[in-house]
Amino acid sequence: MSWKQVGNGTYLIRHSSAGAQTSLGVQDVSTQAIYDSFQLRKGPAQARLKALKGRLEEQRKLNRLYRVGRVPNVVVRTLAALDAADMADKFLVIGTHAIYAYETAAGVLVQPEAMATRDLDLLFDARKRLAFATTLQKSGAKSLIGVLQKADPTFRVMKNQLQTAVNDDGFEIDIIRRQARPEDPHPMKMSGEEEDFYAVQIDDGDMLLSGPRFEQLVVGTNGEMAVMRTLAPLAFVHLKQRLAKMPARDPQKAPKDLLQAQVVQELWDRHLHRMERPQDAIAPDVMR
Repeated sequence: MSWKQVGNGTYLIRHSSAGAQTSLGVQDVSTQAIYDSFQLRKGPAQARLKALKGRLEEQRKLNRLYRVGRVPNVVVRTLAALDAADMADKFLVIGTHAIYAYETAAGVLVQPEAMATRDLDLLFDARKRLAFATTLQKSGAKSLIGVLQKADPTFRVMKNQLQTAVNDDGFEIDIIRRQARPEDPHPMKMSGEEEDFYAVQIDDGDMLLSGPRFEQLVVGTNGEMAVMRTLAPLAFVHLKQRLAKMPARDPQKAPKDLLQAQVVQELWDRHLHRMERPQDAIAPDVMR
């Protein structure tokens, strides 16, 4: 908060982390009390924040020293960027990278052949598109690609695949959504900015969004951490089994689908079922 001279009056201004300013009124006994109270709380809050950042950096160094993490750094930083922009709850990680969440929760390492991938699939919850638009405005990034560029400035939306961004290392991020409903805009551009994603439709989008979720703190190879929000393990298993049986499925991908379904089923049977949380329970519509 700060005081600002406007014309002949002095006003109390609240500053948001994204740079927005809101006037709380002209300087008087009431606004002065608000300002004084803010200053009393600001010092201890800053000290606590500094201490927490120090602990976080210490943990990152320990993670790296003991080689705790193996999630690609770009994935962890992307998840952290979405979280920092307050929009992580509007996306769901689906596909191969979800296995990192399951293996971390189980405390085991999955064989590399089941994990190889160079793209991250993010399912956008179109039911939250209005809240997403509001959050995007507050974030100061103006576009979804702008948010992801905070994770890696080299990300660019591909000209011939507008649902995909690629960085200088060739790592791709795909933005997908459910099949368009009457209330959904179509095509769905993620913002009004010239360079931004157009989310592409997938057949299983509604089912995946309404199914059970799984959240797990994951660690990058450099020790950085972020929360991954993804499908519950059994939902992942059934999705991969169904994909593998689809006649139109790429014959080179079907064997990997089956391998991943087998791996996650084994993780569930041996480890994860013991720590089942309410959001991990398989929903009836996901079982079909």
